[in-house]
Amino acid sequence: RIMSKMKNFRRRFSLSVPRTETIEESLAEFTEQFTQLHNQRNEDLQLGGDPQPEPSTLSPADSREELGHPSPSTQYRRPQSQRRFSMEDISKRLSLPMDIRLPQEFLQKLQLENPDLPKPLSRMSRRASLSDIGFGKLETYVKLDKLGESKLTQNLVALKEIRLEHEEGAPCTAIREVSLLKDLKHANIVTLHDLIHTDRSLTLVFEYLDSDLKQYLDHCGNLMSMHNVKIFMFQLLRGLAYCHRRKILHRDLKPQNLLINDRGELKLADFGLARAKSVPTKTYSNEVVTLWYRPPDVLLGSTEYSTPIDMWGVGCIHYEMATGRPLFPGSTVKEELHLIFRLLGTPTEETWPGVMALSEFRAYNFPRYLPQPLLSHAPRLDPDGIGFLSSLLLYESKSRLSAEAALRHPYFRSLGERVHQLEDTASIFSLREVQLQKDPGYRGLASQPPGRAKSRRQSIF
Repeated sequence: RIMSKMKNFRRRFSLSVPRTETIEESLAEFTEQFTQLHNQRNEDLQLGGDPQPEPSTLSPADSREELGHPSPSTQYRRPQSQRRFSMEDISKRLSLPMDIRLPQEFLQKLQLENPDLPKPLSRMSRRASLSDIGFGKLETYVKLDKLGESKLTQNLVALKEIRLEHEEGAPCTAIREVSLLKDLKHANIVTLHDLIHTDRSLTLVFEYLDSDLKQYLDHCGNLMSMHNVKIFMFQLLRGLAYCHRRKILHRDLKPQNLLINDRGELKLADFGLARAKSVPTKTYSNEVVTLWYRPPDVLLGSTEYSTPIDMWGVGCIHYEMATGRPLFPGSTVKEELHLIFRLLGTPTEETWPGVMALSEFRAYNFPRYLPQPLLSHAPRLDPDGIGFLSSLLLYESKSRLSAEAALRHPYFRSLGERVHQLEDTASIFSLREVQLQKDPGYRGLASQPPGRAKSRRQSIF
């Protein structure tokens, strides 16, 4: 019994002690172990067919400890199962980001240690396994200015470095972003690969996407294919509906925070202002959402809001993709409200119940504008597109279309029914019938200034 307790203590202690070896040393050790066991098995086979059982030198108490069941005084070693783990098995076991590809040596080491698929790891065991791979270590990434190259995947990653003040610690926006993103796994939400914490900085390691929606619009001369507008809008709503189902508000939707890769996949990014929402709605800050995409209720000082705060921004982004220009480019709160009222009409108790009770609305004393038809401002949108836009740009927040309902709007009917049957982690482009078209205003790579994409992405970080 004493020996058993000592072995358990030694095992727990070894997991709790920080590892000092580098990734290369760890992988070399795994490879050596694999080679030794492989050679031993070959020798057994050469001696005469199946490997012969070998008497165990373990005591009965140790046998029960190592093999997990009572056994007689003499034990025999059984051939290990040849089952191979899939990446899906291992990703679930270690809760890895979707697009991580582990080194082959680590997969072999995991196979040797656990020939049968093990039960879920404890938090301490999982942390030790991730440390073996290289998570949480700066040396895992070769820094290239604001980017990095991961030794785990040989792919570029985006490094978001946050300087830490000794008195203040990590900013609340960084803590909020990490706490939310680590649980969000969706094809249209940027993946948080890793978190590296040192005395001086907190570095968030994201998957790298080489463009954003603002840059995409610039690159195509602000003249997008209307088919592409629909595909990008559907992807935006997929990611947003996933967040809203988990009661998470993004609160900072704008083209610069919608990243796009070379395949055309659009992903929500920059969750620094996002937050988990409790029910019923609590009081939040009204200093959220970039001014151009901020709904009128928040502009007028409302601090009680829910998921509709994001849907107004979706409408503004939809208009911007369809026309190539921002819908309400105000420089102050008053100018922003003036632009909104001039297009949609000055709100009344009929169009926005309770608006007259807002002291800031009464103080501005806006002229009485009549609503203008959206079609005259966005002539490239078809009737379904105008109806879709109108259902988002509503004064009364609870009347705005939800992200889930928006995905089922007739505007997206041409994408087919299968887009609604995709798994959360599946790309819309996994469907053969969904393909981007060439944008009418596409300028070609020759017209893009050198280094433009790099500087644009750096500005976001």
